[in-house]
Amino acid sequence: MSTASDQPAPTATRRTVATYSTYREAERAVDYLSDEGFPVEHVAIVGTGLRLVEQVAGRVTTGRAAGTGALQGVLIGLLFALFFGIFFTGPGFGWLLLYAVIAGALFGALFGAISQASQGGRRDFASATTTQADKYEIHVDVAVADEARRLLDSLPPR
Repeated sequence: MSTASDQPAPTATRRTVATYSTYREAERAVDYLSDEGFPVEHVAIVGTGLRLVEQVAGRVTTGRAAGTGALQGVLIGLLFALFFGIFFTGPGFGWLLLYAVIAGALFGALFGAISQASQGGRRDFASATTTQADKYEIHVDVAVADEARRLLDSLPPR
């Protein structure tokens, strides 16, 4: 359980001491502050100019959905077989493993195909969504902002 003293100060009492074009640069700056013994609990990395980017990875057909479902089903079946194998060891374990993998593949493929077909042609693609920022600011509590600025001025170039 955290108390009020464990919480960082509100952003209204913070000042921007540095701005970077990538998150990696901002992360490096905070890591440097930490290495120098600066109390990093008074620091925030704030991304500004946020945008949602959805990168399309490819088309998803009912067949591809069934294949993906089959693979997931195999992994789940394998997991259950190995779990049950802990308790039920013996000569029948190989058959249990085979049954779990086949049943998992069949049920996974069936559910994958039904799920994709039920979409009715909507969202026939796979994608990955990320949030990106135009820039990343280092915000530091006003009471220690000058010290942070001084330390960041001595940050060695990459």
